[in-house]
Formats: sequence, structure tokens, C-alpha cells
Amino acid sequence: MTQAVSSAPSQNSLAMAALLIGGAAIGGSPIFVRLSEVGPMATAFWRVALALIPLVVWSQLRNGAATDKPPQRLSDYALLVLPGVFLAIDLGAWHLSLTMTSVANATLLANVAPVFVTLASWVLFRSPVSGIFVAGLVTAIAGVIVLKGGPAALGGGDIAGDGIAIIAAMFYAGYILAIGRLRSRFSTNRIMLWSTASAAACMLPMAFFTEPSLLPPSAFGWAMLIGLAFVSHAGGQVAITYALAYLPPAFSSLTLLLQPVVAALLAWVLLSEPVGLMQAIGGAIVLIGILIARRG
Repeated sequence: MTQAVSSAPSQNSLAMAALLIGGAAIGGSPIFVRLSEVGPMATAFWRVALALIPLVVWSQLRNGAATDKPPQRLSDYALLVLPGVFLAIDLGAWHLSLTMTSVANATLLANVAPVFVTLASWVLFRSPVSGIFVAGLVTAIAGVIVLKGGPAALGGGDIAGDGIAIIAAMFYAGYILAIGRLRSRFSTNRIMLWSTASAAACMLPMAFFTEPSLLPPSAFGWAMLIGLAFVSHAGGQVAITYALAYLPPAFSSLTLLLQPVVAALLAWVLLSEPVGLMQAIGGAIVLIGILIARRG
């Protein structure tokens, strides 16, 4: 996969670092979601709604920056809103799939988004795809399967739930591709602010009509939601959005495969969940696959 041309080699290095940091930050989201005191749809709403706080502050600090070009036409506003719509559907579908199929199936199938990004980039934008990149992608996905306990652990799921998890992956792929196209015209700040606001607007009715309560009952519950919003969304998605100005969307989407690795490590450290040999091997395979894809 050919990389986007950057003005200096250091920018690609910085973008790669941002990509890895963003993937790790988003990888912590399952821990926050698991510890949340509200339902999955309400958690998804607060994930994007509370993230608007640091994003608005950041926007005010960057007000008037020369690189932050405002939208000019109605179509520009529609394009800025579109990633948030994709993200809201992705979050809603993934959370719904968790209630319908096994956690292993929902997590794995939602993590095949890089496959859809690669296919869509090739079909829609004629982006070249090298054999080395495909080999790295296949290796990384195989690592996720091993991390989740191998093919045997993926049985017993519900077909409808599995299908909804795949839909979540498709809409996350749409989110990545939409962000990647916007980065050639708008700043990270403007894209994140508009897409996050539109995601919150879409998630609010979904949460309102499906959850018995939107408000967590304790300070701990609010802390988990704030952590999810500030670290995983405002931190992780901003880093990935920045990287998409310098790295191709198909490779950037591979950071999604870091999430189960980071989640397993954090669950081990914070929740005392053991990390077995199978998980360690799977995590190593994921990292090897990403390194292979990087060379392509």
C-alpha cells in the first residue's frame, strides 16, 4: 500500500507514533465500558457527548489557526457530519451485537473493519494494495483469532448477532475512510468537533429509547464515562485523525486490531484477569502482522 506523501520524513514518523498511541487509547475502551454503571447505548452516548468538552476547549485554543479552513458549502457541512453518523451506527451496532452473540464473536467480527477499508479503498478510490500489505493484514487478523482463543472459541454465537457485528465493522470502515478523505481539506480539530457532535446527536435518541436510565448513580460511574470520553475518544480518535493526513486509511485502520491486545493487557493489570499463553501468542502475532503491513 503506497503511503500518502508528507512534507518531511519526520511527519510520517510522528503520524506513526500518533497512530499507535491512538490505537492503544481506543484499546482501553472495553475496560471503561465494562466498568460503566449505565447501559451500553447510554455509555456510547456519553462517550461522544462528554468528549465534546475537551474538543471544544481545544477548538477555542486553536481559534484562528491558519490551517483550520472553515467549510464553504452545504456539501462541506454534510461531509463533516458524515463520519459521526458512521461512528454512531458502528457503536450502536457493536453494543447491540454484544447482547445477541458471544463476546468473542462480537469483538472479532467488529475488528475486521480493516478488511472493508482495504476493499473499499481499492474499489472506490483505486488505491493500490500490495501483496505484503495483504499478508500483514491476514496475519494480524489471525493473531486476533488466536488472542480470542482460536477458532473453537468462536462457536456458539447467534447468526443475527454476528451479522450485526459485521455491520458495525463496515460502518467503522466508513468512518475511517470518511475521515481520511476529509483530512486533505480540513484540520483534525474541525473534523473531530463536527463528527463527534453529529455522533452524539445520533446516539442520544438511540440511548433514550433503549435504556432505562441515562445517568450513572455514582461518582465512580461518571469517572468511567469521563475516562472513556477523554482518553478513548478525544485522545484516541484525535490521534488517529491526525495520522490519517500522512498515512493511508487501510494501514491506519489496522490500529483497530491493537484494541483486543491492549484490552487484554489492561484487564490483566487493572482487573486481575489472567493473560494465558494463547493470548500472549495472539498479541505477538497481531503486532507482527502490523509490522509486515507497514512494510507494504
